Amino acid sequence: MRKKQKMFIIFLLLLLLVSFIYFFFGKPPQQEEIIFGVNFSQKHAKNLGLDWKRAYLSLLEDLKVKKIKLAAHWDLLEPERDKFYFDDLDWQIEKAREKNAKILLVIGMKTGRWPECHIPEWARGLSKEEQQKEILEMIREIVLRYRENPTIEKWQVENEPFFPFGVCPWVDRGFLKKEIALVKSLDENRKIIVSDSGEGSFWFQAAYFGDIVGTTMYRKVWVRQLKIYLNYPFPPVFYWRKAQVIKKLFGKDVICIELQAEPWGPKLLYDSPLKEQEKTMNLEQFKKNIDFAKRTGLKEFYLWGAEWWYWMKEKQEKPEIWNEAKNLFVNQ
Repeated sequence: MRKKQKMFIIFLLLLLLVSFIYFFFGKPPQQEEIIFGVNFSQKHAKNLGLDWKRAYLSLLEDLKVKKIKLAAHWDLLEPERDKFYFDDLDWQIEKAREKNAKILLVIGMKTGRWPECHIPEWARGLSKEEQQKEILEMIREIVLRYRENPTIEKWQVENEPFFPFGVCPWVDRGFLKKEIALVKSLDENRKIIVSDSGEGSFWFQAAYFGDIVGTTMYRKVWVRQLKIYLNYPFPPVFYWRKAQVIKKLFGKDVICIELQAEPWGPKLLYDSPLKEQEKTMNLEQFKKNIDFAKRTGLKEFYLWGAEWWYWMKEKQEKPEIWNEAKNLFVNQ
């Protein structure tokens, strides 16, 4: 029995060693053409004290962005039960169309930006079953409204639905399956992205549910549990090899739907002093993150933080990151 236990331990150690070498050593191939886009949240821009329409137009007109991941926050779309307000989202999609930009639209209860789950006030007291019924109705309204619009390139159903982050009442994989089935029944043409943590997951669940896997990519963050700033130790090949596993096992591609390009500190940006913000994001770190992304072998990236770059330029008179981003988009 002891001999079997020793053999088992040796096998596990060898497996760990091989896995470590596979995921931490090597150099991914360089993509000939890398696509960069941005994330945008109307609510987040307003919380930063910005004129969100001016900020959005600046992304299209000044930065020349051609790929935008838009968050369709439930509480903005349905402020009253069964009364939908699409004016703002219509405007964003139309302005993108005018500039020949494409939209990746995030729909569902959890669409990104704090508190992650954007539940209308009227829906907070509903039971889980009632909330889910309302979410499906909301998704139906969105897809039916925009499925004929060529500016919408892809759907993303929920944001990191398996990752316990934010103020959310529940996680339900079975319900995610229902959401995806509904979108597919209404729109057979577009692919659906399901996203997961880039650093805390191997993306198997996202690959099982989605047509495309969306990953996050963060480099320097505040770890609340340890109360320290942490530089993630993962090399570029870590993401490439995981993407190759997904391709071989599921036949699906991986794109980065959230590349860190803004601070991540102990407080929300609105409550964080600029000096604290610059501990995790400044011009040097921005350049490092872009260079890191290019070396992962992935092809498509949506940068997380465009509203903050605009805030730095307009409110703090620090346009350096905005100007660096301009070079990135103009030259691609």
